[in-house]
Amino acid sequence: MGTPRHVRLMIAVGSLELLVGIVLIMHAGALLSVDRPGPAPPLENSGKQAAPADTATVDGSRREPARRIAESLIAPPPVDASEIERVEARPPLGELGLAIRPRTPMPQDWRETLLYHPIATSSATFESMGRKVAISGALDIDVAQTCSFRDEAWPCGLRARAAFNAWLRGRALTCFLPPEAERFAIAAPCRLGKQDVGAWLVANGWAMALPGGIYGKAEAIAKDAEMGIFGPPR
Repeated sequence: MGTPRHVRLMIAVGSLELLVGIVLIMHAGALLSVDRPGPAPPLENSGKQAAPADTATVDGSRREPARRIAESLIAPPPVDASEIERVEARPPLGELGLAIRPRTPMPQDWRETLLYHPIATSSATFESMGRKVAISGALDIDVAQTCSFRDEAWPCGLRARAAFNAWLRGRALTCFLPPEAERFAIAAPCRLGKQDVGAWLVANGWAMALPGGIYGKAEAIAKDAEMGIFGPPR
């Protein structure tokens, strides 16, 4: 038995409607692609340079962003040194930050101190009780120094130290010193009894007077008398 005629007509009409729908959909897609805005032209063509989207702006001036230079390393943006403002350091958080510097002994703190069993280390320096003292106003004669008298050389530095030790004979000296011992030599005036140690050394030619010091006349007397380092070997 064949298919009724009206059924075949309905199938044909449905197929035609489906074909028309497909054509309309394709036409609509073409229209949408025409109306879609295209990519904006680069600003270089108009003489303007586009600023990066992630560029930071502070106080009206542009700042370069941080740059990733490695997988786990980011370089900071360049900084203009002229725009850096130096501010005062913050105060300490507590009293521990306010360390007090040790007080330096002042001349009024110095006292006459007895130094026992002094041993001369050169013509105008000695050691006693852990202190190293240089006789103030007197210029030391180095132990290795040699002197010449009428073209005859002799070890005046060694002889000057020996003369100083012989005069001391282990007797205590009274020196004007700071209250605490120092690790370096201290220039200080000293007395042996009532005798000024510097005056004795310079007047006997076993030390020289510092320029502009108080022992200038004593040195002149030693030179005139050819005493100590200014005279013949002794």
